Amino acid sequence: MPRGNPEQRTTAGDTPPPTTSVRRKRRIPVIGDWRGLMEIDPAELERAPGLTNDGRLRTGRLAGLTMSGAIWVLCWPILVESCLNSLVGLTDTVLAAQLGTDETDAIGSAAYVMWFIGLIVMAIGVGSTALVSRAVGRGRLAVANAAVGQSVTLAATAGAAVGIAIWLVAGPVAGLLTNTEGGSRAFATYLRWQAAAAPATSVLFVGIACVRGAGDSSRPLAVMAVVNVVNILTSWALAGADLTRGVVDGEGTEPIVVLANPFPFDMGVAGIAVGTFASHTIGAVLMLWLMVRGSHGVRLRRKRLRPHWHTMQRLVRVGLPNFFETLGMWAGNFLVLMMVVWLHTAGGTTGAHVVAIRIEAFSFLPGFAISMAAATLAGQYLGAGSVSLARTAVIRCTLLASGIMGVLGLALVLFPARIVSVLSAQPEHIAMVPPLLVVCGAVQVPFAVAIVLRGALRGAGDTKAVMWITWVTTYGVRLPLAYLLSGVRVPIGGGERLPHPLFDEPTLTGLWIGLCAEIIARAVIFAWRFGQGGWTNARV
Repeated sequence: MPRGNPEQRTTAGDTPPPTTSVRRKRRIPVIGDWRGLMEIDPAELERAPGLTNDGRLRTGRLAGLTMSGAIWVLCWPILVESCLNSLVGLTDTVLAAQLGTDETDAIGSAAYVMWFIGLIVMAIGVGSTALVSRAVGRGRLAVANAAVGQSVTLAATAGAAVGIAIWLVAGPVAGLLTNTEGGSRAFATYLRWQAAAAPATSVLFVGIACVRGAGDSSRPLAVMAVVNVVNILTSWALAGADLTRGVVDGEGTEPIVVLANPFPFDMGVAGIAVGTFASHTIGAVLMLWLMVRGSHGVRLRRKRLRPHWHTMQRLVRVGLPNFFETLGMWAGNFLVLMMVVWLHTAGGTTGAHVVAIRIEAFSFLPGFAISMAAATLAGQYLGAGSVSLARTAVIRCTLLASGIMGVLGLALVLFPARIVSVLSAQPEHIAMVPPLLVVCGAVQVPFAVAIVLRGALRGAGDTKAVMWITWVTTYGVRLPLAYLLSGVRVPIGGGERLPHPLFDEPTLTGLWIGLCAEIIARAVIFAWRFGQGGWTNARV
């Protein structure tokens, strides 16, 4: 087992840590004076050991780039890669919609359970990005390599443990989250295949987080391209479903076959699940191979896979608050899913909810991509010794994301029915999803602010503050508003339901209004935390 602090050791091929000066903690102007927040301190640049005199990073993939150049180099591959990542889930949903409403509802409900694996992956990934980006910013590549190795070990172990747990509960949970026998069978089948893929899924996405922390977002894009090709072709071939679209104009809702399935298989939901399993497994193998080859001095070394408790402790210290944050969000959204199941407004309600989420995901992908760039830049600039450059980079990323997501939100408001018809031919989806897209399209700008600032605070290591903000907004705003505006009547046993205090008729649209109103509150609180400036002193 390795001994000692990796910050104090170097190995062949690793760059020794430069001598650094102690950074004096400074108060930051409160939010409101955004121009003041974007001012660069020349004296700070002179003291920063990891920066050139004109504010460019000295080490890593982003070395020598201007801030605008660094944002561009990070953003566009992450954006395309994020689109490809979302296509995996969207492909499963679209193919399920070709099979029927029971299958769509089942995969939609299973996606919420699979989100639990995402909690583990995200927690480890946030710690990985924070440690790697800080180490690269300081030029301490031995520390970065230690973080990469420990991240992979932790991801594989945690993924296997969670996968076993989800496999065991798949059957009992199926009856809770589905309303039909066919939906219950489809749910259990899909979930068990996803549980089997959990170790590979964890390694794949934690590996991507490590490489992003080093400033390399191009190679994860190539990996996710392969993952999507494998997933789409395998899932479609095995599911046995034709690709269809619905009718928008007129009263007819008969599906139009866009592309007939030429393959002889007819595995249904099982075929969709096998495709996802195969794609994530291949993606994990490719990601491991790329990390072994290395990127600008950061690489996966065999000796770094052995448990090193100091580095593991640092990962856990940063990642654990993120786990509790996303666990709180997951539990809150699980209650939201239960509200959707309890609505019983019409058949396919759960599927309509999930289809709307899949579509909405593409509207906030630019914000997500830019938030990853903000996280990397915040970590690297802080590691290099410049608070002012870290702050300015985050503000630029926030403004960029707000502009892009604002335009996409306008498209959701203006063309909701046509967008839905491209993805599903089910009459229930065509009827219920468009109003949901109008609601979420109206809050895309505050959504962009919340996404980018949360990502930046995570990248800086301020995960405890992010955790508390998420818990407060989820349970203090999101759930109460979703309940009050949806009109849902909660079952209390024996076929009885609690009367709703405001509405007699439940609506999925009302529930979405409550969910989207919370986004505005979340954006305001994250903006306050960013302007307050405590994130610049976070310990990683």
